[in-house]
Order: sequence, then structure tokens, then C-alpha cells
Amino acid sequence: MTRARSFAFALLVPVLLATLAPTLSLAQAGPYKILSTPKLGGDGGWDYLAADSATRRLYLARSGATGSLHVYDLDTFAPIGDIPLGSAHGAAIDDATHHGFATTTPVTMFDTETLKVIKTLPTQGRPDGYLLDPATHHVYILSHVSPNVTVLDTATGDIVKAFDVGGAVEQSVLDNHGHLFIDLEDKDAIAIVDTATLTLTGKYDISSKGGGCAGLAIDAVHDILFASCSDKKNMIILNAKDGKILSVLPTGEGSDGATFNPTTMEAFSTQGEGTLAVIKENSPTNFTLEQLLKTQPRARTITLDQKTGHIITATADFGPTPPIKPGERYARPPMIPDTFRLIVIGK
Repeated sequence: MTRARSFAFALLVPVLLATLAPTLSLAQAGPYKILSTPKLGGDGGWDYLAADSATRRLYLARSGATGSLHVYDLDTFAPIGDIPLGSAHGAAIDDATHHGFATTTPVTMFDTETLKVIKTLPTQGRPDGYLLDPATHHVYILSHVSPNVTVLDTATGDIVKAFDVGGAVEQSVLDNHGHLFIDLEDKDAIAIVDTATLTLTGKYDISSKGGGCAGLAIDAVHDILFASCSDKKNMIILNAKDGKILSVLPTGEGSDGATFNPTTMEAFSTQGEGTLAVIKENSPTNFTLEQLLKTQPRARTITLDQKTGHIITATADFGPTPPIKPGERYARPPMIPDTFRLIVIGK
């Protein structure tokens, strides 16, 4: 996720909340609710969260001058440790090799047991998103600039291949049949990559139904993709095999993440306006907006604890936006110290 987009969106949050207030008031009924809001505190921004359900750990990167990759207990949210990295977006974890890969510039490889840095990898671009393929022990590092995709071996940290897919890459998913799907936020499309040859094989055009998609989830059993998009505030649902659009459902503004729970057959997307959309897959051809839960502004990224079925997002409080300085396109509202917190959502 780009910093500029998150800063610009912060200016729109009050307007969006006012506009969507009638919709939100009618959409609260449903099975999900906020269970807790654990306070983590600290300074600096944040981006992705990664719940490792097997080891009961939560990885969360904080940016800024004192940025670190923080590790928490996934059950109690008590701190376990941190890795000083400077600015990072998040981390991919391979439990089989006990190696983690933080999307710093360049990528940092670390030991998940000792939380010690192993080495810095000679990756290029601006590492941002990430995805682990546990079958091949590859990590896909995503960058808005060339190379868009860098593939790493999780055992050695070696670069397997780096290549472009022709767009600003955001979230990615695997279908477990040899395909990697990546939403291209600036192209209103979903790129298709062959995981055996690590080459781009095609794209699904979704521009007729929406765009600016930053979240992507998959029902890998039934080959269903869920793309959460901002420009029309919707979730575009399509067949992963042929790109046929199956349904389009309203969500909200500022989505920056999506996930799918195969146990409950529900897709989720978090919106920075302060909502969680819950999409129920009734069948591979029938989908409904089950709930639009009001959360808190700027809670835009998401992770799923597969053991508990809990959704976790994060936010903080911000002060007034200062005047824009000469030569700058936007002004950053200051985060109020010690207000950073998680939002844990469940039934």
C-alpha cells in the first residue's frame, strides 16, 4: 500500500463517514461484533498485519524513525519481541523453515525463533505486499515499481526470479492449482501468474464493474476470487478459472485488504472509512452481503486467525490535519501518541 494513498484518504474520512452514516446504521445486524480493542501504543504508522495461527503469533510492522517488526502473542496480544528494521510494510512467515521476510527496502530475512536478522537480501523495487507459498517454500514480494514481483527461496533467501506484471500490485492469492493472482490497483485488472514457470500468463479485466482494488481473497476449493475495490465501493466476485464476473456487492470506501474463511464460507474486507464487509458464499454462484459492521476509521488492513475465526485490524487516533506546506500535495495528520490499537472481531 502506498503512503500517499493512505495520507490522502485520511483527509476524506470525516466526509465519507457522514455520507455513509445512513447505510451504516442499517447494516449493523449480523453475526459479527467487536470483541476487544487491545491497546498496543507506540508511535509510527502501520500497514499489514499477519496472524500465524499455527505458532499463535501476530506480526505487525511499524514505520518511522524507530520502526520495528513487532511480534505479539496471538491469544493475549502480549508483546513477545521486536526486530528493529526501520520502515517496513509487513512480513511473510514460513513456519517450516523458521524464516521470516520483512518487506523493508531491501527485504530483511530473519529467524522466527530468535527474532534475529539473518541477512538483508539484494532485492530491488520498493517491497510492499507479500505472500507465502508453503507448497514451494517461495515468498512473493510485491512492489509498485519494477520489478513488480520478486520470488525468494524461504530456506536460503536466494532470489529465484524477479519480473513485472504491468501494474501497481497489491494483494495476491494462490489457487493451489499452479496459479498466483494479483490485483493491479491502477489497471482495474487481476494478473495471472504461472507458479511453475513464474511468468505472467494473462489478466482479468474488471474495469466494467469497478477498480482501485487493493484487497484480494480466494475460495481455493471452488475457484472464486473476491476483489475489494474502492472507486465504486464494492466487492467484485469472479470465477478464478475464466474471469467471469459472478456478482458485485456494495462494501465501502478505502479497502486495503481482504481475506476468506473456508470454515464459514465468508469473505471479508476492511475499509478505512471504518467498516468491515462480510460476504457470505451461499454457493459458488450465489453471494450476499451478510453484514457491514461499523469498526473505526483507518482500520483498513486485515488478517484472519484461522484457529479462532477472528478478524484482526488496527487503527489509531489522529489530530487535526495541518495546512499543506508549499511544494507538497498533502499534509499528514499527526497520530495522537499511545493510541495505536487492534480491533478484534468475531461472533
